[in-house]
Amino acid sequence: MSKHYGVNSMVAPLKRVLVKRPDKQFAVSDFEKWHYTSAPNLEQAQTHHDELTNILRQHGAEIIYHDEELPSLADAIFVYDPVFVTPFGSIILQVGKELRRGEEEPLGRKLESVGVPILGKLTGEARAEGGDMFWLNETTLAIGLGFRTNAEGVRQIKAMLEPKGITVITTELPYGDGPAACLHLMSLLSLVDKDLAVVYPKYIATPFWQELEKRNFKFITVSDKEFLTQATNVLTLSPKVVIMPENNPETKGRLEQAGCRVYTYPCAELTFKAEGGPTCLTRPILRG
Repeated sequence: MSKHYGVNSMVAPLKRVLVKRPDKQFAVSDFEKWHYTSAPNLEQAQTHHDELTNILRQHGAEIIYHDEELPSLADAIFVYDPVFVTPFGSIILQVGKELRRGEEEPLGRKLESVGVPILGKLTGEARAEGGDMFWLNETTLAIGLGFRTNAEGVRQIKAMLEPKGITVITTELPYGDGPAACLHLMSLLSLVDKDLAVVYPKYIATPFWQELEKRNFKFITVSDKEFLTQATNVLTLSPKVVIMPENNPETKGRLEQAGCRVYTYPCAELTFKAEGGPTCLTRPILRG
């Protein structure tokens, strides 16, 4: 694995991470078009984002800023979705949300500029977003099939990764609040240790739940109330050291009871208005 890049874990120590600080493109007035709850306050959004990145720095992560201006792409701050980083390079995806088309190539170029080669690119009708993809372990990638990721996207990703020894498993995602809402696989669970997950069980398909049980995962469940405030959106900095959105005291307490050190950040302008928590706002480049 290169010293500059490589991710095949959700919990190994986070060493290098790319972010995009909110800019004027994020401060949309036509917020309903973007499925935001109200118009973002840019100054507050930048302050909240800075608090998040400060926590990352304090725990030894190198912060790389994706500072290219991307006109009319308000969601570009959610850098986890357009490109997926693996131990073999990045996969340039094709996002499922129409309004986000155009984020992929600039992010891929930025990653190339900091030493992450391109493994491959989705083509044709393939659709996939990073939020539907996460590592169950070092050789197993889980992908959710829903409104943002389709079967052709999974087929092309498998063709890139399975020859390199990676097993790709899939699970179907629920309808939820419909195609306009952001419901990723990572909206439903986050790994905080190699065998411990924060989960919202109601939306997890039974076969996938059984697969997690077969792999001896233990679960910290999230209530209906705190699912709405993205308590499942937990970014792991190292095993059992995590960042989560503030104002989720029940889930925070359960994490702490399980031995986790929990950091929170103010997130009203980013997470609650625009449906993206700490995992969405960060693109890990190097873990381990």
